Amino acid sequence: MSTTLETPGTGGPSGIVAPAAPAAPWKPSHNPWTIAMVVTMATFMEVLDTSIANVALPHMAGNLSISEDEATWVLTSYLVANAIILPISAWLSTKFGRKRFYMTCVTIFGISSLMCGLAPNLPVLVFFRVLQGLGGGGLAPTEQAILADTFAPEKRGQAFSVYGMAVIAAPVIGPTLGGFITDNYNWRWLFLINVPVAILSLFLSARVLEDPPFLADLRKKILKVDYVGLALLAIGIGALQVTLDKGEREDWFGSPFIVTFATIAAVCLIVAIIWEYYQANPVLDVRLFKARNFSVACLMMFMLGAGLYGATVLIPQFLQTLMGYTALQAGLVLSPGSLLIIITMPLVGRMVSRVDARWMIAFGFAATSLSLFHMTTLNLDVDFFTPLMMRVYQCVGLGFLWVPISTLCYEGVPPEKNNNVSGMTNLARNLGGSLGIASISIILSRRSQFHQNVLVANLTGSNSILRDRVASMAHNFVSLGIDRAQATQRAYGMIYADVQRQAAMLGYLDAIFVFACVLALMTPAAFLMKKVTGRAPKRMGH
Repeated sequence: MSTTLETPGTGGPSGIVAPAAPAAPWKPSHNPWTIAMVVTMATFMEVLDTSIANVALPHMAGNLSISEDEATWVLTSYLVANAIILPISAWLSTKFGRKRFYMTCVTIFGISSLMCGLAPNLPVLVFFRVLQGLGGGGLAPTEQAILADTFAPEKRGQAFSVYGMAVIAAPVIGPTLGGFITDNYNWRWLFLINVPVAILSLFLSARVLEDPPFLADLRKKILKVDYVGLALLAIGIGALQVTLDKGEREDWFGSPFIVTFATIAAVCLIVAIIWEYYQANPVLDVRLFKARNFSVACLMMFMLGAGLYGATVLIPQFLQTLMGYTALQAGLVLSPGSLLIIITMPLVGRMVSRVDARWMIAFGFAATSLSLFHMTTLNLDVDFFTPLMMRVYQCVGLGFLWVPISTLCYEGVPPEKNNNVSGMTNLARNLGGSLGIASISIILSRRSQFHQNVLVANLTGSNSILRDRVASMAHNFVSLGIDRAQATQRAYGMIYADVQRQAAMLGYLDAIFVFACVLALMTPAAFLMKKVTGRAPKRMGH
Protein backbone atom coordinates (compact mmCIF):
# COMPACT_ATOMS: atom_id res chain seq x y z
CA MET A 1 0.00 0.00 0.00
CA SER A 2 1.39 3.38 -0.97
CA THR A 3 1.66 6.26 1.43
CA THR A 4 1.69 9.98 0.81
CA LEU A 5 4.24 12.19 2.52
CA GLU A 6 2.76 15.51 3.68
CA THR A 7 4.50 18.77 4.31
CA PRO A 8 2.86 20.93 7.01
CA GLY A 9 0.76 23.66 5.54
CA THR A 10 0.76 22.21 2.03
CA GLY A 11 -1.82 19.46 2.19
CA GLY A 12 -5.29 19.93 0.81
CA PRO A 13 -8.54 18.97 2.53
CA SER A 14 -8.04 15.33 1.59
CA GLY A 15 -4.50 15.30 2.92
CA ILE A 16 -2.97 14.89 -0.56
CA VAL A 17 -0.03 17.16 -1.31
CA ALA A 18 -0.52 19.40 -4.32
CA PRO A 19 2.34 19.09 -6.84
CA ALA A 20 4.65 22.07 -7.08
CA ALA A 21 3.79 24.33 -9.99
CA PRO A 22 6.52 24.41 -12.66
CA ALA A 23 8.45 27.62 -12.88
CA ALA A 24 7.22 29.85 -15.68
CA PRO A 25 9.69 30.27 -18.54
CA TRP A 26 11.64 33.51 -18.44
CA LYS A 27 10.46 36.24 -20.79
CA PRO A 28 12.30 39.46 -21.67
CA SER A 29 10.87 42.83 -20.64
CA HIS A 30 10.93 44.23 -24.18
CA ASN A 31 9.35 43.00 -27.39
CA PRO A 32 11.41 40.04 -28.69
CA TRP A 33 11.39 41.42 -32.25
CA THR A 34 12.84 44.71 -31.03
CA ILE A 35 15.65 42.76 -29.40
CA ALA A 36 16.18 40.75 -32.60
CA MET A 37 16.53 43.86 -34.74
CA VAL A 38 18.89 45.56 -32.27
CA VAL A 39 21.36 42.68 -31.99
CA THR A 40 21.26 41.94 -35.73
CA MET A 41 22.46 45.46 -36.54
CA ALA A 42 26.00 45.07 -35.21
CA THR A 43 26.30 41.47 -36.38
CA PHE A 44 25.50 42.52 -39.95
CA MET A 45 28.35 45.03 -39.89
CA GLU A 46 30.73 42.44 -38.40
CA VAL A 47 29.99 39.78 -41.01
CA LEU A 48 30.14 42.45 -43.73
CA ASP A 49 33.71 43.20 -42.66
CA THR A 50 34.81 39.65 -43.52
CA SER A 51 34.41 40.43 -47.24
CA ILE A 52 34.06 44.18 -47.76
CA ALA A 53 37.83 44.83 -47.79
CA ASN A 54 38.63 42.12 -50.37
CA VAL A 55 38.20 44.35 -53.41
CA ALA A 56 40.13 47.25 -51.85
CA LEU A 57 43.47 45.49 -51.30
CA PRO A 58 45.18 47.04 -54.37
CA HIS A 59 44.08 50.52 -53.23
CA MET A 60 45.35 49.87 -49.68
CA ALA A 61 48.67 48.60 -51.05
CA GLY A 62 49.16 51.72 -53.16
CA ASN A 63 48.11 54.13 -50.43
CA LEU A 64 50.27 52.53 -47.73
CA SER A 65 53.24 51.82 -50.06
CA ILE A 66 53.17 48.06 -49.53
CA SER A 67 52.89 45.04 -51.83
CA GLU A 68 49.54 43.35 -52.48
CA ASP A 69 50.87 40.22 -50.78
CA GLU A 70 51.56 42.24 -47.62
CA ALA A 71 48.09 43.80 -47.91
CA THR A 72 46.47 40.36 -47.57
CA TRP A 73 47.41 40.44 -43.88
CA VAL A 74 44.58 42.98 -43.54
CA LEU A 75 42.22 40.08 -44.29
CA THR A 76 44.17 37.29 -42.59
CA SER A 77 44.63 39.14 -39.29
CA TYR A 78 40.89 39.76 -39.03
CA LEU A 79 39.96 36.15 -39.83
CA VAL A 80 42.52 34.70 -37.39
CA ALA A 81 41.34 36.92 -34.52
CA ASN A 82 37.72 36.17 -35.42
CA ALA A 83 38.35 32.41 -35.39
CA ILE A 84 40.16 32.57 -32.02
CA ILE A 85 37.37 34.38 -30.18
CA LEU A 86 34.46 32.33 -31.55
CA PRO A 87 34.94 29.11 -29.55
CA ILE A 88 35.65 30.95 -26.28
CA SER A 89 32.86 33.53 -26.69
CA ALA A 90 30.42 31.17 -24.92
CA TRP A 91 32.66 30.97 -21.85
CA LEU A 92 33.31 34.73 -21.82
CA SER A 93 29.62 35.48 -22.25
CA THR A 94 28.73 33.28 -19.29
CA LYS A 95 31.62 34.48 -17.13
CA PHE A 96 31.07 38.23 -17.54
CA GLY A 97 27.38 38.34 -18.42
CA ARG A 98 25.93 38.13 -21.90
CA LYS A 99 24.77 41.76 -22.15
CA ARG A 100 28.05 43.11 -20.78
CA PHE A 101 30.10 40.88 -23.10
CA TYR A 102 27.99 41.80 -26.13
CA MET A 103 28.28 45.54 -25.49
CA THR A 104 32.02 45.20 -24.84
CA CYS A 105 32.39 43.47 -28.22
CA VAL A 106 30.45 46.27 -29.94
CA THR A 107 32.64 48.88 -28.22
CA ILE A 108 35.89 47.15 -29.25
CA PHE A 109 34.58 46.68 -32.78
CA GLY A 110 33.59 50.34 -33.10
CA ILE A 111 36.80 51.81 -31.67
CA SER A 112 39.04 49.49 -33.68
CA SER A 113 37.06 50.29 -36.86
CA LEU A 114 37.73 53.98 -36.27
CA MET A 115 41.44 53.34 -35.75
CA CYS A 116 41.61 51.12 -38.87
CA GLY A 117 40.19 54.00 -40.89
CA LEU A 118 42.83 56.35 -39.47
CA ALA A 119 45.80 53.92 -39.62
CA PRO A 120 48.94 55.58 -41.09
CA ASN A 121 50.76 52.35 -41.99
CA LEU A 122 50.36 48.56 -42.31
CA PRO A 123 51.51 47.49 -38.80
CA VAL A 124 48.99 49.85 -37.17
CA LEU A 125 46.23 48.73 -39.55
CA VAL A 126 46.91 45.02 -38.90
CA PHE A 127 47.03 45.60 -35.12
CA PHE A 128 43.62 47.24 -35.06
CA ARG A 129 42.23 44.66 -37.52
CA VAL A 130 43.18 42.02 -34.93
CA LEU A 131 41.27 43.98 -32.26
CA GLN A 132 38.37 44.42 -34.68
CA GLY A 133 38.31 40.66 -35.29
CA LEU A 134 38.35 39.93 -31.56
CA GLY A 135 35.49 42.34 -30.92
CA GLY A 136 33.48 41.28 -33.94
CA GLY A 137 33.97 37.55 -33.38
CA GLY A 138 31.96 37.64 -30.17
CA LEU A 139 28.93 39.34 -31.73
CA ALA A 140 27.41 36.62 -33.93
CA PRO A 141 27.40 33.73 -31.41
CA THR A 142 26.20 36.01 -28.61
CA GLU A 143 23.36 37.29 -30.77
CA GLN A 144 22.34 33.75 -31.67
CA ALA A 145 22.27 32.77 -27.99
CA ILE A 146 20.24 35.91 -27.17
CA LEU A 147 17.66 34.97 -29.81
CA ALA A 148 17.51 31.36 -28.60
CA ASP A 149 16.63 32.52 -25.08
CA THR A 150 14.46 35.49 -26.05
CA PHE A 151 12.08 33.51 -28.28
CA ALA A 152 10.04 30.45 -27.36
CA PRO A 153 11.24 27.28 -29.16
CA GLU A 154 8.32 27.34 -31.61
CA LYS A 155 9.24 30.93 -32.58
CA ARG A 156 12.98 30.43 -32.94
CA GLY A 157 12.75 29.71 -36.66
CA GLN A 158 11.34 33.17 -37.33
CA ALA A 159 13.94 34.76 -35.07
CA PHE A 160 16.83 32.95 -36.75
CA SER A 161 15.52 34.08 -40.14
CA VAL A 162 16.35 37.67 -39.13
CA TYR A 163 19.79 36.59 -37.97
CA GLY A 164 20.29 34.45 -41.08
CA MET A 165 19.51 37.37 -43.41
CA ALA A 166 22.41 39.28 -41.84
CA VAL A 167 24.89 36.39 -41.85
CA ILE A 168 24.16 35.19 -45.40
CA ALA A 169 23.43 38.50 -47.13
CA ALA A 170 26.36 40.43 -45.65
CA PRO A 171 29.17 38.45 -47.37
CA VAL A 172 27.32 38.87 -50.67
CA ILE A 173 26.73 42.59 -50.27
CA GLY A 174 30.31 43.14 -49.03
CA PRO A 175 32.19 43.06 -52.37
CA THR A 176 29.55 45.24 -54.07
CA LEU A 177 29.54 47.85 -51.32
CA GLY A 178 33.32 47.65 -50.99
CA GLY A 179 33.78 48.21 -54.73
CA PHE A 180 31.41 51.18 -54.74
CA ILE A 181 33.04 52.87 -51.73
CA THR A 182 36.57 52.24 -53.00
CA ASP A 183 35.83 53.50 -56.53
CA ASN A 184 33.92 56.61 -55.44
CA TYR A 185 35.40 57.58 -52.07
CA ASN A 186 38.36 56.09 -50.16
CA TRP A 187 39.18 52.63 -48.78
CA ARG A 188 39.27 54.12 -45.26
CA TRP A 189 35.49 54.54 -45.35
CA LEU A 190 35.18 50.75 -45.45
CA PHE A 191 36.03 50.87 -41.75
CA LEU A 192 34.70 54.30 -40.77
CA ILE A 193 31.11 53.40 -41.74
CA ASN A 194 31.07 50.97 -38.79
CA VAL A 195 31.47 53.73 -36.21
CA PRO A 196 27.95 55.28 -36.28
CA VAL A 197 26.40 51.81 -36.42
CA ALA A 198 28.38 50.77 -33.34
CA ILE A 199 27.30 53.90 -31.44
CA LEU A 200 23.62 53.34 -32.30
CA SER A 201 23.92 49.65 -31.40
CA LEU A 202 25.39 50.48 -27.98
CA PHE A 203 22.63 52.97 -27.22
CA LEU A 204 19.85 50.54 -28.14
CA SER A 205 21.49 47.50 -26.55
CA ALA A 206 21.82 49.30 -23.22
CA ARG A 207 18.05 49.91 -23.25
CA VAL A 208 16.60 46.59 -24.45
CA LEU A 209 19.04 43.75 -23.61
CA GLU A 210 18.94 41.80 -20.35
CA ASP A 211 20.39 38.51 -19.15
CA PRO A 212 18.13 35.54 -18.33
CA PRO A 213 18.12 34.64 -14.60
CA PHE A 214 19.72 31.23 -15.16
CA LEU A 215 22.89 32.90 -16.49
CA ALA A 216 23.47 34.53 -13.10
CA ASP A 217 23.18 31.13 -11.39
CA LEU A 218 25.50 29.58 -13.94
CA ARG A 219 28.05 32.37 -13.55
CA LYS A 220 28.41 31.54 -9.83
CA LYS A 221 29.58 28.04 -10.75
CA ILE A 222 32.38 29.29 -13.01
CA LEU A 223 35.08 30.09 -10.49
CA LYS A 224 38.18 28.67 -12.14
CA VAL A 225 39.54 30.02 -15.41
CA ASP A 226 40.56 27.25 -17.84
CA TYR A 227 43.78 28.95 -18.95
CA VAL A 228 45.20 25.77 -20.51
CA GLY A 229 42.14 25.17 -22.70
CA LEU A 230 41.98 28.86 -23.57
CA ALA A 231 45.62 28.92 -24.72
CA LEU A 232 45.41 25.64 -26.65
CA LEU A 233 42.29 26.74 -28.55
CA ALA A 234 43.60 30.24 -29.31
CA ILE A 235 46.94 28.97 -30.65
CA GLY A 236 45.45 25.97 -32.47
CA ILE A 237 42.62 27.78 -34.23
CA GLY A 238 44.81 30.78 -35.04
CA ALA A 239 47.48 28.51 -36.59
CA LEU A 240 44.81 26.59 -38.54
CA GLN A 241 43.38 29.84 -39.92
CA VAL A 242 46.83 31.01 -41.06
CA THR A 243 47.45 27.61 -42.68
CA LEU A 244 44.21 27.72 -44.66
CA ASP A 245 44.57 31.36 -45.64
CA LYS A 246 48.25 31.30 -46.68
CA GLY A 247 48.61 27.67 -47.78
CA GLU A 248 48.17 28.01 -51.53
CA ARG A 249 50.27 31.17 -51.74
CA GLU A 250 53.11 29.45 -49.84
CA ASP A 251 52.88 26.13 -51.79
CA TRP A 252 51.30 24.27 -48.87
CA PHE A 253 53.53 21.58 -47.39
CA GLY A 254 56.39 22.55 -49.65
CA SER A 255 56.78 25.54 -47.35
CA PRO A 256 58.40 25.22 -43.86
CA PHE A 257 56.17 28.13 -42.79
CA ILE A 258 52.98 26.18 -43.58
CA VAL A 259 54.33 22.90 -42.18
CA THR A 260 55.14 24.65 -38.89
CA PHE A 261 51.71 26.26 -38.55
CA ALA A 262 49.87 23.09 -39.63
CA THR A 263 51.77 21.04 -37.04
CA ILE A 264 51.05 23.59 -34.31
CA ALA A 265 47.36 23.59 -35.25
CA ALA A 266 47.07 19.78 -35.26
CA VAL A 267 48.88 19.27 -31.95
CA CYS A 268 47.12 22.08 -30.09
CA LEU A 269 43.62 21.20 -31.30
CA ILE A 270 43.96 17.47 -30.57
CA VAL A 271 45.30 18.16 -27.08
CA ALA A 272 42.61 20.83 -26.54
CA ILE A 273 39.77 18.42 -27.39
CA ILE A 274 41.11 15.81 -24.93
CA TRP A 275 41.75 18.43 -22.24
CA GLU A 276 38.35 20.12 -22.58
CA TYR A 277 36.48 16.82 -22.41
CA TYR A 278 37.61 16.25 -18.82
CA GLN A 279 37.13 19.83 -17.53
CA ALA A 280 34.20 20.69 -15.25
CA ASN A 281 33.91 24.21 -16.73
CA PRO A 282 35.46 23.94 -20.21
CA VAL A 283 36.02 26.89 -22.49
CA LEU A 284 34.78 24.71 -25.36
CA ASP A 285 32.20 22.12 -24.32
CA VAL A 286 33.10 19.23 -26.64
CA ARG A 287 30.65 16.98 -24.78
CA LEU A 288 27.89 18.73 -26.71
CA PHE A 289 28.80 16.51 -29.65
CA LYS A 290 27.01 13.68 -27.84
CA ALA A 291 23.78 15.39 -28.95
CA ARG A 292 23.09 14.02 -32.43
CA ASN A 293 21.31 17.11 -33.77
CA PHE A 294 24.10 19.38 -32.62
CA SER A 295 26.84 17.21 -34.18
CA VAL A 296 25.07 16.99 -37.55
CA ALA A 297 24.22 20.72 -37.42
CA CYS A 298 27.91 21.60 -36.94
CA LEU A 299 28.82 19.47 -39.97
CA MET A 300 26.10 21.16 -42.03
CA MET A 301 27.16 24.63 -40.89
CA PHE A 302 30.71 23.77 -41.90
CA MET A 303 29.58 22.74 -45.39
CA LEU A 304 27.21 25.70 -45.66
CA GLY A 305 30.08 28.04 -44.79
CA ALA A 306 32.26 26.40 -47.43
CA GLY A 307 29.56 26.72 -50.08
CA LEU A 308 28.47 30.23 -49.12
CA TYR A 309 31.90 31.86 -48.83
CA GLY A 310 33.37 29.72 -51.60
CA ALA A 311 30.73 30.76 -54.12
CA THR A 312 30.90 34.38 -52.95
CA VAL A 313 34.61 34.39 -53.85
CA LEU A 314 34.40 32.13 -56.90
CA ILE A 315 31.77 33.97 -58.96
CA PRO A 316 33.20 37.53 -58.70
CA GLN A 317 36.70 36.19 -59.32
CA PHE A 318 35.53 34.38 -62.47
CA LEU A 319 33.75 37.48 -63.76
CA GLN A 320 36.60 39.89 -62.99
CA THR A 321 39.60 37.84 -64.11
CA LEU A 322 38.13 36.16 -67.19
CA MET A 323 35.29 38.37 -68.37
CA GLY A 324 36.61 41.82 -67.53
CA TYR A 325 33.89 42.85 -65.07
CA THR A 326 34.64 45.62 -62.57
CA ALA A 327 34.28 44.89 -58.84
CA LEU A 328 30.96 46.75 -58.82
CA GLN A 329 29.61 44.85 -61.83
CA ALA A 330 30.64 41.52 -60.31
CA GLY A 331 28.93 42.50 -57.07
CA LEU A 332 25.74 43.38 -58.95
CA VAL A 333 25.64 39.81 -60.26
CA LEU A 334 25.46 38.56 -56.65
CA SER A 335 23.02 41.17 -55.32
CA PRO A 336 19.68 39.81 -56.69
CA GLY A 337 20.46 36.46 -55.09
CA SER A 338 20.96 38.09 -51.70
CA LEU A 339 17.66 39.93 -52.10
CA LEU A 340 15.97 36.59 -52.75
CA ILE A 341 17.45 35.23 -49.51
CA ILE A 342 16.13 38.24 -47.61
CA ILE A 343 12.67 37.60 -49.05
CA THR A 344 12.57 33.82 -48.50
CA MET A 345 14.09 33.60 -45.02
CA PRO A 346 11.10 35.06 -43.12
CA LEU A 347 8.87 32.59 -44.99
CA VAL A 348 11.19 29.73 -44.08
CA GLY A 349 11.18 30.96 -40.47
CA ARG A 350 7.39 30.62 -40.36
CA MET A 351 7.46 27.23 -42.08
CA VAL A 352 10.02 25.67 -39.74
CA SER A 353 7.47 25.27 -36.91
CA ARG A 354 4.93 23.70 -39.27
CA VAL A 355 7.01 21.54 -41.62
CA ASP A 356 9.57 18.84 -40.79
CA ALA A 357 12.78 20.89 -40.82
CA ARG A 358 14.78 17.90 -42.07
CA TRP A 359 12.92 17.95 -45.39
CA MET A 360 13.60 21.69 -45.70
CA ILE A 361 17.32 21.10 -45.13
CA ALA A 362 17.37 18.27 -47.66
CA PHE A 363 15.60 20.48 -50.20
CA GLY A 364 18.04 23.32 -49.53
CA PHE A 365 21.15 21.20 -50.10
CA ALA A 366 19.64 19.45 -53.14
CA ALA A 367 18.54 22.74 -54.76
CA THR A 368 21.89 24.41 -54.09
CA SER A 369 23.74 21.40 -55.47
CA LEU A 370 21.61 21.29 -58.64
CA SER A 371 22.12 25.02 -59.19
CA LEU A 372 25.89 24.51 -58.96
CA PHE A 373 25.75 21.62 -61.44
CA HIS A 374 23.82 23.97 -63.74
CA MET A 375 26.53 26.59 -63.26
CA THR A 376 29.10 24.23 -64.80
CA THR A 377 27.57 25.15 -68.19
CA LEU A 378 29.11 28.66 -67.95
CA ASN A 379 31.36 29.83 -70.77
CA LEU A 380 33.22 33.02 -71.66
CA ASP A 381 30.54 34.22 -74.09
CA VAL A 382 27.62 34.47 -71.64
CA ASP A 383 25.80 37.75 -71.15
CA PHE A 384 25.37 39.62 -67.83
CA PHE A 385 22.05 37.99 -66.92
CA THR A 386 23.22 34.37 -67.29
CA PRO A 387 25.53 34.27 -64.22
CA LEU A 388 23.08 36.56 -62.41
CA MET A 389 20.25 34.03 -62.82
CA MET A 390 22.54 31.13 -61.95
CA ARG A 391 23.30 32.88 -58.66
CA VAL A 392 19.57 33.44 -58.07
CA TYR A 393 18.90 29.71 -58.54
CA GLN A 394 21.65 28.97 -56.03
CA CYS A 395 20.13 31.30 -53.44
CA VAL A 396 16.78 29.50 -53.60
CA GLY A 397 18.42 26.55 -51.87
CA LEU A 398 20.56 28.64 -49.50
CA GLY A 399 17.44 30.31 -48.13
CA PHE A 400 16.16 26.92 -46.91
CA LEU A 401 19.31 25.95 -45.01
CA TRP A 402 20.31 28.48 -42.39
CA VAL A 403 17.08 28.74 -40.39
CA PRO A 404 16.23 24.99 -40.11
CA ILE A 405 19.82 24.07 -39.23
CA SER A 406 20.04 26.84 -36.62
CA THR A 407 16.73 25.73 -35.13
CA LEU A 408 17.47 22.01 -34.96
CA CYS A 409 20.93 22.40 -33.43
CA TYR A 410 19.39 23.51 -30.10
CA GLU A 411 17.14 20.45 -29.84
CA GLY A 412 18.14 18.27 -26.88
CA VAL A 413 20.52 20.89 -25.46
CA PRO A 414 19.66 22.54 -22.11
CA PRO A 415 19.20 26.35 -22.19
CA GLU A 416 22.31 26.99 -20.10
CA LYS A 417 24.33 25.54 -22.99
CA ASN A 418 22.91 27.96 -25.59
CA ASN A 419 26.05 30.13 -25.46
CA ASN A 420 28.20 27.09 -26.28
CA VAL A 421 25.92 25.96 -29.11
CA SER A 422 25.98 29.35 -30.83
CA GLY A 423 29.74 29.78 -30.44
CA MET A 424 30.58 26.36 -31.81
CA THR A 425 28.16 26.46 -34.77
CA ASN A 426 29.48 29.88 -35.78
CA LEU A 427 33.03 28.56 -35.51
CA ALA A 428 32.05 25.64 -37.77
CA ARG A 429 30.65 28.08 -40.33
CA ASN A 430 33.75 30.29 -40.31
CA LEU A 431 36.18 27.37 -40.55
CA GLY A 432 34.08 25.94 -43.38
CA GLY A 433 34.33 29.28 -45.16
CA SER A 434 38.11 29.33 -44.75
CA LEU A 435 38.41 25.77 -46.03
CA GLY A 436 36.08 26.57 -48.94
CA ILE A 437 38.19 29.53 -50.03
CA ALA A 438 41.41 27.53 -49.60
CA SER A 439 39.92 24.66 -51.64
CA ILE A 440 39.07 27.04 -54.46
CA SER A 441 42.68 28.21 -54.64
CA ILE A 442 43.96 24.63 -54.76
CA ILE A 443 41.47 23.40 -57.37
CA LEU A 444 41.89 26.46 -59.57
CA SER A 445 45.67 26.33 -59.69
CA ARG A 446 45.96 22.57 -60.12
CA ARG A 447 43.10 22.03 -62.57
CA SER A 448 43.90 25.13 -64.64
CA GLN A 449 47.43 23.83 -65.10
CA PHE A 450 46.08 20.39 -66.03
CA HIS A 451 43.71 21.80 -68.65
CA GLN A 452 46.43 24.07 -70.02
CA ASN A 453 48.72 21.09 -70.54
CA VAL A 454 45.95 19.20 -72.35
CA LEU A 455 45.10 22.17 -74.59
CA VAL A 456 48.73 22.95 -75.40
CA ALA A 457 49.37 19.31 -76.31
CA ASN A 458 46.92 19.75 -79.21
CA LEU A 459 48.60 22.93 -80.49
CA THR A 460 51.13 21.23 -82.75
CA GLY A 461 52.51 22.14 -86.14
CA SER A 462 50.34 19.45 -87.73
CA ASN A 463 47.16 21.14 -86.52
CA SER A 464 45.68 22.72 -89.66
CA ILE A 465 43.20 24.84 -87.68
CA LEU A 466 46.05 26.34 -85.67
CA ARG A 467 48.11 27.08 -88.82
CA ASP A 468 45.15 28.77 -90.51
CA ARG A 469 44.36 30.89 -87.47
CA VAL A 470 47.97 31.99 -86.99
CA ALA A 471 48.20 32.90 -90.68
CA SER A 472 44.96 34.92 -90.52
CA MET A 473 45.98 36.81 -87.37
CA ALA A 474 49.49 37.45 -88.70
CA HIS A 475 48.02 38.79 -91.92
CA ASN A 476 45.92 41.27 -89.93
CA PHE A 477 48.98 42.46 -88.02
CA VAL A 478 50.99 42.84 -91.26
CA SER A 479 48.20 44.99 -92.70
CA LEU A 480 48.74 47.31 -89.70
CA GLY A 481 52.39 47.81 -90.69
CA ILE A 482 54.02 45.15 -88.47
CA ASP A 483 56.74 43.00 -90.06
CA ARG A 484 55.96 39.34 -90.79
CA ALA A 485 58.14 37.77 -88.02
CA GLN A 486 56.78 40.02 -85.28
CA ALA A 487 53.25 39.57 -86.58
CA THR A 488 53.55 35.78 -86.34
CA GLN A 489 55.00 36.05 -82.84
CA ARG A 490 52.09 38.24 -81.73
CA ALA A 491 49.61 35.81 -83.23
CA TYR A 492 51.07 32.93 -81.24
CA GLY A 493 51.07 35.12 -78.10
CA MET A 494 47.37 35.90 -78.50
CA ILE A 495 46.54 32.23 -79.04
CA TYR A 496 48.48 31.25 -75.92
CA ALA A 497 46.66 33.94 -73.90
CA ASP A 498 43.35 32.51 -75.17
CA VAL A 499 44.48 29.01 -74.15
CA GLN A 500 45.24 30.30 -70.65
CA ARG A 501 41.77 31.88 -70.39
CA GLN A 502 40.11 28.67 -71.58
CA ALA A 503 42.17 26.58 -69.15
CA ALA A 504 41.31 28.94 -66.28
CA MET A 505 37.61 28.75 -67.20
CA LEU A 506 37.73 24.95 -67.12
CA GLY A 507 39.48 25.16 -63.74
CA TYR A 508 36.64 27.32 -62.39
CA LEU A 509 34.07 24.84 -63.71
CA ASP A 510 35.92 21.99 -61.99
CA ALA A 511 35.84 23.91 -58.68
CA ILE A 512 32.10 24.51 -59.06
CA PHE A 513 31.59 20.80 -59.85
CA VAL A 514 33.43 19.75 -56.67
CA PHE A 515 31.30 22.07 -54.53
CA ALA A 516 28.15 20.71 -56.20
CA CYS A 517 29.14 17.12 -55.40
CA VAL A 518 29.98 17.91 -51.76
CA LEU A 519 26.66 19.66 -51.16
CA ALA A 520 24.80 16.83 -52.90
CA LEU A 521 26.31 14.41 -50.36
CA MET A 522 24.89 16.55 -47.54
CA THR A 523 21.29 16.08 -48.74
CA PRO A 524 20.68 12.68 -47.06
CA ALA A 525 22.59 13.82 -43.95
CA ALA A 526 19.54 15.87 -42.98
CA PHE A 527 17.77 12.68 -41.95
CA LEU A 528 20.50 11.79 -39.47
CA MET A 529 18.95 14.47 -37.26
CA LYS A 530 16.08 13.79 -34.91
CA LYS A 531 12.68 15.02 -36.00
CA VAL A 532 11.34 18.02 -34.10
CA THR A 533 7.59 18.48 -34.01
CA GLY A 534 5.93 21.84 -34.43
CA ARG A 535 4.89 21.81 -30.76
CA ALA A 536 7.09 23.66 -28.36
CA PRO A 537 9.42 21.26 -26.59
CA LYS A 538 9.57 21.38 -22.83
CA ARG A 539 12.27 23.65 -21.54
CA MET A 540 14.49 22.47 -18.75
CA GLY A 541 14.26 24.27 -15.46
CA HIS A 542 16.87 26.88 -14.73
